[in-house]
Amino acid sequence: MRKKIFLDLILFFRAWGAYLSKNGVRLFTNFEKGKDILVERLTFGRGKLARPFIHSGMAALVILGMALAPLLTSSGFAQKSWQEVPSPSAVLSSATTSDPQTTTLISEKPRAEIVNYTVRPGDTVSGIAQKFGISIDTIRWTNDLESISSIKPGQTLKILPVTGIAHKVKKGETIYSVAKYYSTDPQGVVDFPFNTFVNDETFALAVGQVLIVPDAVMPKITPWAPGVYIARRTPDAGTVVASGIFVWPTSGTISQPFRWYHKGIDIANKGGPAVLAADAGKIIMAGWPDGGGYGNRVLIDHGNGYQTLYAHLARIYVVPGQTVKRGDQIGLMGSTGRSTGIHLHFEVHKDGVQIDPMGILR
Repeated sequence: MRKKIFLDLILFFRAWGAYLSKNGVRLFTNFEKGKDILVERLTFGRGKLARPFIHSGMAALVILGMALAPLLTSSGFAQKSWQEVPSPSAVLSSATTSDPQTTTLISEKPRAEIVNYTVRPGDTVSGIAQKFGISIDTIRWTNDLESISSIKPGQTLKILPVTGIAHKVKKGETIYSVAKYYSTDPQGVVDFPFNTFVNDETFALAVGQVLIVPDAVMPKITPWAPGVYIARRTPDAGTVVASGIFVWPTSGTISQPFRWYHKGIDIANKGGPAVLAADAGKIIMAGWPDGGGYGNRVLIDHGNGYQTLYAHLARIYVVPGQTVKRGDQIGLMGSTGRSTGIHLHFEVHKDGVQIDPMGILR
């Protein structure tokens, strides 16, 4: 009896499986055919359906917003109106004026332009000059001050980016005539990185342009700080025995000191004297390899972290790879490269960083 029931169950499940298999295949076949027809119709009609779909979606969003607005208002989410929210300027004003000890912080980033400064109570010309790193005469000449005490709170002063004078170019003027008028060196005008020229080869100027003339002195006017503008005379170059002591590489007048945009000193001498190695070392560059503004140059590695660079040379008397003693002649002063006259541009590098040569020359 049990065996018969077991056989009947087997026959039942076989018949049921055959039925499902046959009808399932038919069902899925018809589903795929229907899906293909639907996709085909949607593909051909997508252009017609796109606009109604977008409009319907926007209408649904508007209705949803209108429905949620009362709920958001009653919850207190929108209780504070936009009028009650302080503006960014109001927040900044409160933060900067609540403390009477607040002071203006001047950025150390090099400036290219002339800026305006509003005089505050307690300001002095010397204090403002120190704050901006320029001379008091620069402020005086730029703003036509009658005396060192003729400033008052609320007054607006024009502040140059460097010590000197802002000159508006007139017809027929050149960097040479401008520099001569202000008793300074034309090389300083060229080296100031934010001065532009009509022709970078001839340094031609455009009528009406404002030229920054570093270290300029207003003619026929006695400076308030005359000592700043007196050129220093370098001693004749010589040799010393002590190792690590750098001697003057040439003789002449320091026409331009070390600055953030001028990483060396310029020593000018119309006679074009000899240029000497400031210390013993190995020549690692000699010539004009890149056609750049340094012109003919010599680079000496002194083997102790120091390197010295000698630029704008008229003649070079050394070759890469050779060694020189302190005081050996390496070339002649000249005006090759980006130069306005005969001078030596001298740099000192300490562990790859350019430093002021005046700190180590003896």
